[in-house]
Amino acid sequence: MEIEVIAAKRELQGTGASRRLRHAGKVPGIVYGGEAAPVQIELDHNTLYHALRKEAFHASVLTLNVDGAKESVLLRDSQWHPYKQQVLHVDFQRVDKTHKIHVKVPLHFLNADTCPGVKTGGGKPHHLMTEIDVQCLPSDLPEFIGVDMGKLEVGTTIHANELSLPKGVELVAHIKQEDPAVASVNAPKVAAVEEPAAAPAESAEPKE
Repeated sequence: MEIEVIAAKRELQGTGASRRLRHAGKVPGIVYGGEAAPVQIELDHNTLYHALRKEAFHASVLTLNVDGAKESVLLRDSQWHPYKQQVLHVDFQRVDKTHKIHVKVPLHFLNADTCPGVKTGGGKPHHLMTEIDVQCLPSDLPEFIGVDMGKLEVGTTIHANELSLPKGVELVAHIKQEDPAVASVNAPKVAAVEEPAAAPAESAEPKE
């Protein structure tokens, strides 16, 4: 799936210029990397806002169209207003199709509700990671990596090195070494049983 991002070159720079852009419904940004010089750009805020809400936008090689000139890029950063639903700035990095890229890919958890630990053991599935670092050629970049929880029993865990990766995709070095837990099924909580309150002791004094 090709995702095209429309942008225009941004001539004016500085805090004041960026503020005026935002008031006009635009987002300042930059595209960098490769042999070309960095280029300051501007994008339509509403279009970018809705694109950033889509998972694929964060883990795909994008086609950046700047005044009609197209190049392949990755989204590298987006800055948001601390309390408004407003994008303040966005960074894109150029992609060389002949060199491997390092990117975070979202994880999709499969068969969690039907695994033995949940269906018959009464356990609760836990997603310990939502994305994972991989490296691959741009043409091999998957939209997501599936985590099959279908065989998990209560108290068992899937680690990063157990994931089934698409062809041409590999975990980055530090993930290979640390082998973090990705998903697990925890034992069901046992409700505490309250003991009945002890009967009050009878008075030792004789009754009249």
